[in-house]
Amino acid sequence: MQEQTGPLSSAFVAVVGRPSVGKSTLMNTICGHKISIVSPVPQTTRNRVRGIYTDERGQLVFIDTPGFHDSERTLNTHMMNLIRQTVDDADLVLRVVDLTRAIGSEEEALDELLAPEADRTVVALNKADLPAAAESAPGSDNSRIRVSARERTGISELMDMLFALAPEGPLMYPAEFYTDQEPAFRISEIVREQAMLRTREELPHALYVETTDLAEENDGRRLVANATIYVERESQKGIVVGKGGRMIRQIREHAESELGDIFERAVRVHLKVKVHPKWRTNRDTIQKVIS
Repeated sequence: MQEQTGPLSSAFVAVVGRPSVGKSTLMNTICGHKISIVSPVPQTTRNRVRGIYTDERGQLVFIDTPGFHDSERTLNTHMMNLIRQTVDDADLVLRVVDLTRAIGSEEEALDELLAPEADRTVVALNKADLPAAAESAPGSDNSRIRVSARERTGISELMDMLFALAPEGPLMYPAEFYTDQEPAFRISEIVREQAMLRTREELPHALYVETTDLAEENDGRRLVANATIYVERESQKGIVVGKGGRMIRQIREHAESELGDIFERAVRVHLKVKVHPKWRTNRDTIQKVIS
């Protein structure tokens, strides 16, 4: 971070968009670290995840939200309420649009939700490196920018637009922070990502992960955790475990590799699978694991 010569700006930025538009990838690109998990499965993001960007102008705290999807199911209703609450609480809104997909009913519903927030919204037209399918784009010409989270183009201009709208204020986190996620949450998310990547044809949305009993070993050089993958049916448990334990071993090994990069030290995860019937309709469970 360069030395600041003028007043600092700071803002919380709600990152919204329909499923699979690249919100998480864009936030990871902006912050320079893997903060939100990413997979080809729509609505991979379930929780509000904070990514922190700081430079000489100040600090923007991005809050990644679940994909905006209109459904009356209990789990989805809870996630939609999270999106609305995040938009209400944030200083700015970063709306992400996938240029490779035609505008549909979800975008129209987002138009309605964000209409009162037009003066504090920036629209990122993502995947600009690919052939466009959208015939139109939300927002005015001076409030939107073409970007590619994958190719890292348009990011500097996007940040200029956001900082131009951000109010003056002190840093909300130390300059070296890039997220405020607790280690247990990060472990749970990486394990869930690896499980989803390997079971996406069978049960990606039927599972959640809880991590407990974190401890340090070898004078802090290794982090050890117990994590449990919960599924809804016994047959799904068999899919996650795999023949001879092969699937759960792959999930654990790949998760440990990812986590080692994140925590910059060895990570050991003791992983097991349990059945929690109909958890997606249990409001108490949903509120506990998705916030």
